[in-house]
Order: sequence, then C-alpha cells, then structure tokens
Amino acid sequence: RAFGAVASRAGAGEILARGPRALAPVAHGRSLWGLGTTGGGPAAAAAARASRAPAPWRAMCTSGDGGDNGGDNGGDKGEVAPVGDKGESKSPGMITDRSHPSNHPRVLALPILRRPLVPGQSTHVKTYNARLISELKEMQATRGAWVGVFLRKNSNEADTGRTGYERSRTGFTPFLSESGDQDEVTTDADALHDIGCFAQVVQIEDLPANDDIDDPKPEGARLVLMGTRRLRKGPVSRPHPLVVDVEHLETHKDAVDQEETDKVLQAMVSDVSHLIKSLMVHKPELRHMIAEYAAQVGQLMSPERIADCAIIMISADDQTLQEAYALELTDRLDRVTTLLRSELAAAKVEAEVSAKVEQKLSKDQRHYFLREQMKSIRKELGELKDDKTTLIQKFRAKFEPFKGGASKEVLQAFEDEMNKLANLEPTSSEFNVTRTYLEWLTSIPYGHFSEEKLDVNLAVDVLDEDHYGLEDVKERILEYIAVGHLRGNTDGKIICLVGPPGVGKTSVGKSIARAVNRKFYRFSVGGLHDVAEIKGHRRTYVGAMPGKAVQCLKITGVSNPLVLIDEIDKLGRGWQGDPASALLELLDPEQNNSFMDHYLDLPLDMSRVLFVCTANTLDTIPGPLLDRMEVIRLSGYISDEKREIARKYLEPLARKRTGLGEEHVEVTDGAMESLIEDYCREAGVRNLQKQVEKIYRKSALKLVKAGLQPSPKEGEEEVAGAEAQEGEEEEAAEKKAAKGKKAAKGKEAAAVGGQPEFERITVNESDLDDFLGQAPFPPEQLYPQNPPLGVVTGLAWTNSGGSVLFIECTATRQEEGKGKLVKATGMLGETMKESVDIAHTYARALVKRVDPGNNYLEDATLHLHVPSGSVPKDGPSAGVTIVTSLLSLATGKPVRPELCMTGEVTLTGKVTRIGGVKEKAIAARRNKNTDIIFPEGNRGEWNKLQPQIVEGLTPHFVSTYDEVAELAFGKEWWVREEAAAAA
Repeated sequence: RAFGAVASRAGAGEILARGPRALAPVAHGRSLWGLGTTGGGPAAAAAARASRAPAPWRAMCTSGDGGDNGGDNGGDKGEVAPVGDKGESKSPGMITDRSHPSNHPRVLALPILRRPLVPGQSTHVKTYNARLISELKEMQATRGAWVGVFLRKNSNEADTGRTGYERSRTGFTPFLSESGDQDEVTTDADALHDIGCFAQVVQIEDLPANDDIDDPKPEGARLVLMGTRRLRKGPVSRPHPLVVDVEHLETHKDAVDQEETDKVLQAMVSDVSHLIKSLMVHKPELRHMIAEYAAQVGQLMSPERIADCAIIMISADDQTLQEAYALELTDRLDRVTTLLRSELAAAKVEAEVSAKVEQKLSKDQRHYFLREQMKSIRKELGELKDDKTTLIQKFRAKFEPFKGGASKEVLQAFEDEMNKLANLEPTSSEFNVTRTYLEWLTSIPYGHFSEEKLDVNLAVDVLDEDHYGLEDVKERILEYIAVGHLRGNTDGKIICLVGPPGVGKTSVGKSIARAVNRKFYRFSVGGLHDVAEIKGHRRTYVGAMPGKAVQCLKITGVSNPLVLIDEIDKLGRGWQGDPASALLELLDPEQNNSFMDHYLDLPLDMSRVLFVCTANTLDTIPGPLLDRMEVIRLSGYISDEKREIARKYLEPLARKRTGLGEEHVEVTDGAMESLIEDYCREAGVRNLQKQVEKIYRKSALKLVKAGLQPSPKEGEEEVAGAEAQEGEEEEAAEKKAAKGKKAAKGKEAAAVGGQPEFERITVNESDLDDFLGQAPFPPEQLYPQNPPLGVVTGLAWTNSGGSVLFIECTATRQEEGKGKLVKATGMLGETMKESVDIAHTYARALVKRVDPGNNYLEDATLHLHVPSGSVPKDGPSAGVTIVTSLLSLATGKPVRPELCMTGEVTLTGKVTRIGGVKEKAIAARRNKNTDIIFPEGNRGEWNKLQPQIVEGLTPHFVSTYDEVAELAFGKEWWVREEAAAAA
C-alpha cells in the first residue's frame, strides 16, 4: 500500500483521513495517491492544482507539472514558461520542451549551504556576482533560466548552533541565512557534492547596494529556484561562473507501470508512508508542510516523491540528508525509513514530556480556578473576608494587648498607618511597605514587663550553681538585686564584664538573667561597622528593618529583658558610620528612655532594659562609651579554682558528651594538677575543658576497643529489671551482688546478653604525655637556684592573665667612659623601650650617687633582653625590674631567686602604681615565688584579694627604689663584691 494525498484546501487533515491505499492502475485521470481529478483528463487536474498552489507557483501548474512533476502527458516533456525579472510570466499557460535533458547537457552550478534541494522544493539564493546575474537574466529572457543546485561539502560548519529542525522549519521552503549570501558562486567543483538538483530560476529580484559600514554589499539579486529532477555532476566546462557537464538521472516510473516486478518497492513505499503518517500524529505542524509540498508537485504518487517528501520532513544534519538523497531509489527509501524511525522515536519522547507538562499545568490551573471559586463562595456566605480586611483586623487584635502601655506618638502612628493601609491597593508596592512597618510596630511589647524575682538568697543559689569563684562579680550582682528589692523595682543598668577569654563572661550574663527572672537576648558587635545594625535602616530603603534594640524587644516579648552586648571592645568603624557613637544613646540611662530607631522613627523606652557588655580589654573602648558603664573585672582563675571547676563542671560535662560514667575513667589529683599547670596555664578554663574532653575521648576509644557497649536506655533498663525479677530469687540476688562488686572494681556487665569485662582507666600524671602529648608550658623558673648576674624575675599582665617576665642584661665590652645600652631586644613596645631608657639613666645616676668609685655602668656596653622574643611585650610596669638587672651587674650581686617584682620607676627613683595586681599575684604563685615587690599604691588592691590567692605569698610594698634595692641585694647593697665582679 502507498500513502497518497491531494493538495486540497482541506490541507493535511484530508490527507490523514485518506491514509495508505493499495497501489492500483490509473484510469481516466484518477490519481493513485488521492482523489485526483474527477474528469476532464490531465489538463483539468493540472488546472485544479494550479488554483490551489500558492503564488508564484500557480503559473507552473496551469497546463502541466513542468520538468519532472509528472502528469499523464509525460513528465519529461513539459517546461514552465519563462518568467521575467519582476516575476511576471511572459507566456502564461504555455508548455515548452526546453527542460528536456537533451537541451541541458551542461548547466551553471550554484552551491547551497544547507540541506540538499529535492525535486518539487523551492529555495531562495542571494547572489552579488554581476556576471552570473547577467547570464541568468539573459537566459530567462530567451528560453528560461535553468541551473544545477549542489550542496557544498561540510556545509554544517556555516550553521553551528542551530538544530536541523530549526534550519528546515522556517516555513515550507528553507532559506539561506545571511552568512552564505556572498559565497553562492564557486570555481571549485570538487567542493560540491556530486548529486544535485536540476532547478528552474523562477524569479530574479534585484537587490540594491548596501552601504552599511559593518557589512557593505554591492548590487545583487535574489534567485527563486524550483527543483525538478536529480543531477549528477560531471567535468567542468567553464570555471567562472562555474559550468559543469551533468547527467540527468532517470526518474523512476510510477508503480502502476511496473507493479508486476516491483513488489519490494511497493512494500518500502508503504512503510515510509506509514512512518510519515505516524510522525504527523506526534508533530501536527508537519501536516501543513506535506500539504504545501503536495500542492507544489501535484500529487504524491511516485516513490521518488515519497522519498523526497521524507527528506524534507527529517531534521537530520545536512551531510546525512545529502547521503540519503544521493542513493538509488531502493537504497534511498531504506535510508529514509531508518531516519524516519529515529525521528519518530524522538517525537514520541518529546510528545510524552509535553503531555506531562501540559497535564501538570492543566491540573494546577484547575486547582487555581476551584480555589478562586471556593473563595468567592465563602465570601458571599460571609465566611471569608478579603486579604486587606483580614490584615487590618489582625493588626488591631495584635496591638490591643499593648495599647495601654504605648505612648501618644505610637498610638498616632498606628492609626495613621492603618488608615493608609485601608486606602491602598494590595497590588501596590507601598502596600507591602506599610504592611511590614505595621508588623514591626505591633510586635513591640509596649509597657509589658516580666515579673522580676528580687530574692537575694535565690540569686546566691543560682550564681553558685552556675559558677565557682568570681566572688567580686557575684557580690556586685547581689548588690543590684538588693537595691531592687528595697525599691520594689530595678532600673536598667549597664554592666561591663572585662576579662581574658574563657573566664565565663557570657555565662555570667546568662546567670544574671536567670537569677532575676529576665528574658535573655544576646548579640555580638565584634567587627560591626554599620550604624543601621544598632539603629535600623530608613523606611525608604529596600529591605529596611529595625536595629537590634527593637529586634530584642520583639523576640523576648517584654520591655525589660537582659541584653548581652558581646565583644564591645571590638567595634569597627566604616563609611556607614560609627557604631560606638550609636551605642551612646542606647546605653545612656539619661537618654534611652526615648531611644529613636531609624526604621520606626518613634521614641521607645529602653530604660528598663538591663545591659551587660563583655570585653577582653578596656583600651579600645571609646571613653564616652566606657564612662556610661560600670566595669567589673574577671581576672581569671587560680589553680585551686580551676581544679574545682574541672571536678564540678567540666568532668561531668565530658562524661555526658562521651557516654562514659564515673566507673569508666578516673583522673587523679596529680594528673589534674599537672594538667592545669603544664597544659592549661591561661586565665580561663576553655582550653582546660578541651583537654579534659580529649582525655575522655581517648579513654572512650580504648574502652570500645576492649568491647564496651552503649549503656541501656531507661526503658531497656526497666525491661531488663522485669526479666530479672521473673527468674529465681537466688539467681537475681547473685547477679545483683556480682554487678555491685564489678562496679566497685571499675568493671561493668550488661543486664541482658552480657557485657565484656574491662579495667577502669586511671589517668595519672605520667599518662598525660600519652593522652595529650608534650606539655606546651614548661616550668617558668629558668633559674630555680642561684640565678646569674643581671637576671631578675618580673611580673606582667596580658589579655590571657598574668605571667612572669624575665629581664636579662649582660655587658659586651668595657671601655672607659663609653658605657651605654646599645640593644634592647625581645619585641619590646614603645612604652617598654622608654622604660628601658629611663631605667638605664636612673641606674647610672644611682650607682654614681651611692658609690662614686663604681664606674661599671659608665664603661660597659650593655645588651638587655626579655626572653620569648616572638611574643610582643609592652607596658609601664617593668622599670624596677630593669634597674635591678643593671644594678646586679654593677654590684656583682645576684638577685634572690624567690623574689619577683613589678612597678614603674621615675628618673627621681619614685615607684609608681601599676595594674593587674590579682593576675600578677596568680602568676607569682604559679612560678613558685614567695616574695613579691609591689608599689605602695597597690596595697589596697592586695588587701581585697581572696585568701586562697595570697596564700603562701609575702608582699613588700615600696615607695622608692632604694627600698627595692635593699630587698633585692641586702642592706648595704651598693658594696661591690670584687670576687663576684671578677667572675
């Protein structure tokens, strides 16, 4: 069977309706591929086709098909009448024999860049070759212009980036893009494929010159070509314009003339026809293409026309189509069958995907319509109100509980914004801005306070439960609570907790909130450089929102929370403003009762808020901001406090995190002491917590390797207990006794299934190297006994607590009258370098005053060094230590090894007050020094230290350096020991 179609006005629909038909002889002008003509013979059929064909092709079909288009009068004898330059036929309706192969043994060769031209198909070609245009016009004026159209080899390179379907589906006829316009003439015949198409130049349209700077072009012409039959390219007859000898390939006769010998061909035609029909089902846009092609060729009754039609429909690349087009008819049908099957498979997949997408869209659209209908019905019944009305009611209900505590400004702003919202359309941008503003405005708890618990005894229990030590901090908090208890309420205060990292500043803030029953809110200002984070953005900005002050009120839901401002000493400053200045209004008790946020632009009462700030140092906090705070120092923990903290807080937490119990691991007191002194010498306990957890993690690994299983849950323990009760009483008693015995020995057995026995891990001082590696802090006593001349132990304060500071001084050479201090090394800061200069000047004057005959410092070239050169050192408290080091060299007397000192000396010998008394006392105790020299001005601070800190330490308070010299060297310290000096 074969598939036929008639080019009627019904289009491809009638073609599909007809479907495949069995091949049958043609009689009385009836077409094998469709209804054809019903009378009048071939002439009437041609006239009918011409009436249905689009211009300018109607002139070609008035009396015959022309060329190889078929017809009962013989396809090879007809020719379309010549057409003029403007596309008008000079002899409409006339049939000539000028297209007969014998009349065209050689033709002009025109290359095309995309897709081979097949008989019955048309295309457009632009040319700017004046000689070629002239010859074509001359041919058309005399006998009609005929050319050979050949596909250029490797033509796909000119069409990268487009699919075959995009190249071929721009209407019925594929057009060349501008990229190939100026390359339609070639002198190289080898660049063209051998099989082409004999085509008539139907129309020549003149193109004017283009003076475009980017793409200038001369005068040219647009050629409309109509394919008629296949050609085989032969030798070159003329190079320019290219003329080649051609062989006109014989057209296969209709199946009706050879039905007794061509059964295979009939089956192949039927298969191709079926594939074309199936492809049109999945790609309806191809129906119009087939109808147009049928209108061009008259009827699809020839097997060659079926093959050509398939080539037009296939969206393969140009070279693949050319290979199929160049084959003989049987092979060509076989090739297009394969290509059509691939095309059909891709079309089915594409159709399935499109169907799924369309089904989903249809479902979503249906649901949308149903929801809208339901919304309309509910609105008619009064069960649903529009979004704007719902919002207004929501905001009024949300603001009602806080309305009594709001100020007049807030009430007026609320009513104004509500009226504004009622008059705005929900689709306007201003509607969303107003809505967001009202959400924030109604979220602030105006006049709503949490009930405070001003019970001193309860606060003591809470603070002692959360923290060990920190007595001064606890005392200040209890004073605040006591004052609030007597007054009946507490006003907002600003407390600044200053101390090294890891001493518990943030956790103290949480404990204060828990002790007074206030909501807790924390935010960090470390590195903050935008004022808007504190005071909010202006409403005019996109994405504007209030600052942290308003956000804390919304989140906590009360007007008296405890706000912890963390890392206040690390505030930044940028082009967005100075956040430290913005905090002044927030933290000043005289101003924060009417704090103005940029977003709300309304006064807010922040005076009932308790602010707690944390910092590591006060040096970087601006003076005006620091003036508004009450500073409480957390100096750090001594060894005894660290030990208690580790036992009470850190070890239980480590056991919980590792899944171990007290019966699994034991850290001895000696190991804990060594852990604190040699591994965790910093002021805080954060590193101590890490090291304790590391010990328990390594212990857990050892126990798991030994076979320890997870502890049963509470429910599992109950089940295990029930199973044990079901057994005999004697057996249960034995199991219970055995379990208690193993627990006492540090061993465990599972209640169900049996737990492997293990030895309890005991961590001794000698085991710390295996668990934690080598100790990072060796003993600080470089010279435990008999320190050399010029070496003195000083004390220093750092951000991580106190530490000892050794001063070493030595003479490099002696030359009379040329003594000086040439070097001071150890990464000393500017302040400490000035202390070195002052100490050297004072030491020389002092020696000259008490012992005029001692010229050591006058003659010696000295080098002073402070060990740990990679650690920066600065501060005004090393003066007395440096002077003592210089006098040790000058007098030849070493300093007592148990003595350490701190204090700054002036040029007149006065010892001035220093800071960090507690930290330096802790450092001296850790270094096993028993005697400390302090300035007299620090006596009061010493007296306030806890007994456990000063235990074992003997302080010596001095006002002048002469007192220091007596403590360091003895009563007659200026007497030079000749033997020691000589040594």
